[in-house]
Amino acid sequence: MKRHFFPLLSYLRYWLVKEDQYAIQSPFVFDVYNGLLGHIQQSKEKDLDIEEFRKKLLLCDEICEIEDFGAGSIKLRKSKRKISSVTKYSTSPRKFSQLYQFFCLKTPANVVFELGTCVGVNTRYLSKSTKGNLYTFEGSQALWQKSQENPKPENTHFVLGDLKNSLPYLLEKNQTVDFALLDANHTYQATFDYFELLLPKIRETSIIAIADIHWSKEMNRAWEKIKAHPEVVISLDFYECGILFFDKTLTKSHYILHY
Repeated sequence: MKRHFFPLLSYLRYWLVKEDQYAIQSPFVFDVYNGLLGHIQQSKEKDLDIEEFRKKLLLCDEICEIEDFGAGSIKLRKSKRKISSVTKYSTSPRKFSQLYQFFCLKTPANVVFELGTCVGVNTRYLSKSTKGNLYTFEGSQALWQKSQENPKPENTHFVLGDLKNSLPYLLEKNQTVDFALLDANHTYQATFDYFELLLPKIRETSIIAIADIHWSKEMNRAWEKIKAHPEVVISLDFYECGILFFDKTLTKSHYILHY
């Protein structure tokens, strides 16, 4: 019961303090925020093929054995789960898939990491904004296989295995990471560990997105610690996710924004 209550309380706090574009004092954040709203408006008729893919998954009654390496699911407790249920409860709504796509486009997007493929919906949105290589990591073999079904996105490397091993290995192979989405193990320690592993590869033009920052007390605690990190310059809280900037020419600030 407590796991269900915390996100509701967090959303109430978010709703009370969130700001719109008229309250933003930073010219940089003002431009980014309005750019995001413009991207959403202009993307209404775009990427509809991905939404067709989502619809197919929402109708899929296939039952898979899901290996869960993280904090588990609030809605789905059993290891055997319908693909339709996984898609309904464990994938981002379209507007947040588009949000991740937008912030990926704000970077050079030559090397993009997605931690937590799930069924591959966000993967497909990110692949369309990736100019180089997208590496998407998944621990469950059943989801790893499902995420690669047609239409399989281009320029995408589907990596299977425990992130404790696969993430350090691929970080060694890449000089920089331009954009990273952390949506895997929803525990405090794992989320902070992923952030610290990524940091040496982060540049001033890089952006990190962290999903489900208010999903639990642990995730909220991880978000609070990460946004206070000296390497983080600007943090944006959209309730369902947080966005981090690292450009040292900007003034350190934190915004809670309506979306």
